[in-house]
Amino acid sequence: MRYSAYSIFKEALSGNRMWKPAWREPQPKPHYDVIIVGGGGHGLATAYYLAKEFGITNVAVLEKGYLGSGNVGRNTTIIRSNYLLEGNNPFYEFSLKLWEGLERDFNYNAMVSQRGILNLFHSDSQRDAHARKGNGMRIHGVDAELLDREQVRRKAPYLNFDHARFPIMGALYQKRAGTVRHDAVAWGYGRGADARGVDLIQHCEVTGIRRENGLVVGVETTRGFIGCNKLALAAAGNTTTVGRMADLELPIETHVLQAFVSEGLKPVVDHVITYGAGHFYISQSDKGGLVFGAEIDFYSSYAQRGNLQTVEHTMEEGVSLIPGLSRAKVLRSWGGVMDMSMDGSPIIDRTPIDNLYLNCGWCYGGFKATPASGFCFAHLIAKNETHHVSRFMRLDRFERGYTIDEAGRGPQPNLH
Repeated sequence: MRYSAYSIFKEALSGNRMWKPAWREPQPKPHYDVIIVGGGGHGLATAYYLAKEFGITNVAVLEKGYLGSGNVGRNTTIIRSNYLLEGNNPFYEFSLKLWEGLERDFNYNAMVSQRGILNLFHSDSQRDAHARKGNGMRIHGVDAELLDREQVRRKAPYLNFDHARFPIMGALYQKRAGTVRHDAVAWGYGRGADARGVDLIQHCEVTGIRRENGLVVGVETTRGFIGCNKLALAAAGNTTTVGRMADLELPIETHVLQAFVSEGLKPVVDHVITYGAGHFYISQSDKGGLVFGAEIDFYSSYAQRGNLQTVEHTMEEGVSLIPGLSRAKVLRSWGGVMDMSMDGSPIIDRTPIDNLYLNCGWCYGGFKATPASGFCFAHLIAKNETHHVSRFMRLDRFERGYTIDEAGRGPQPNLH
C-alpha cells in the first residue's frame, strides 16, 4: 500500500479497519544471497538500498529483538553535516542530502525538520576552530555561517550569555541541519525493504558464524542455521560480540550513551544547540519535550542503561547553558550502546574474510549517518567496491596511520 492523503481518507471511511501491517513476519529461508546482522537503522537502510538501488532482494535482516529496538530508537534524533575533515565531510553531506529527499523516497513520514544547528563557542580559540571548520565546510560546498554573540541572542535569547566562566561569544550555524523522528526512520526503511522482497526476521539472535574453506557459509541463530553467500555486520554496540564469532578482533569499544526527554513545553528551543563548554546538546520535539544528552558513560558496558553520575553531569551542563531548564521535569531517559572506534570515525569495509562485510564504529554519529551508511554499505556488498564518499573509512587505516580523528583526541575511544 502506498501512503497518501487519498489512502488516509479512504481508510478513515472504513473506520481504519483495513490498514495492512507495515511489513510481513516471514519464516527464515534456508539460504539467502545476503544476510545482514542487525535490524537497526543501518541494517534496514542497507537492505533497502540493496533492493532499490542494486536489485538484490534475496536478503534477510536478522534482529535479536524487534526492529528498531537498538540505537536507532535510542538517540537524540539530530542530523547534520558540519564536519571538517575530508574523510568525514563529504560522507555526512551525502547523508544529509539523502535525508532531504528520504520521505518521498520511501513513502513514509519521518518528520524531517531542518531547523538548523548552533554550535556555540566560548573563547577566542574556539572561535578560530569554528571558523576553520566553517571554511572547510564551505570549501566542500556545505552551508556554514559564523554568527556573533548578538546574532545568536536573536535566535536563542534564553541561553546563559553572561556565564562567568563560559560566556557565549558566538556560534557556527548550519541552517540545513535539524532533527528526524528516529523510530519512523526504522519503520520507513523496514517497510520499504519488505515491499521489495527483503525478509525482516525479528527475535532471531545470531549465536555463531559458520565458515568453510576460509569463507562464511551461514549463521547459527536461535531459529536454526541460515546459509548465505555474503554476511554483513551492522550490529552497532554488539559488533565486537558478533565479530568474535568470526575470530575478528576489532578496534572498537562499547560504551553507553544516555539521552533524556522533559515534560512537554510550549515551543521555546527552535534549533538544535550544542554547548561548546562541554558536550551537551538539546532540541525540542514536535510534542514539546526537550530532548537532550551529553557524554557517554566512560566505562565499557553493553547495558542499555547508564549511571547516575552521568545523569547528574548532564543536568549540570544543561542548567549551566539554559538556567530555565532547572524548572522543567525530566520524564524519562534511555541508553544506547555505542560502538566507539579508536579515532571517533566509522568503518565501512571488507574484512580479512572475503565475504564478510563490516559496518561499525559510529560513536555519537550513527543516527545522522543512517542513509549514507546504508547506501555505501549496500554499494560495497553489491559491487565489492568502496563508495567514493566512504573511501577513507577503511578497517586498516589504524595500521596505515590514516586515522580520521575529527576531535584530535588520539586513540582513546571514550574521548571521542
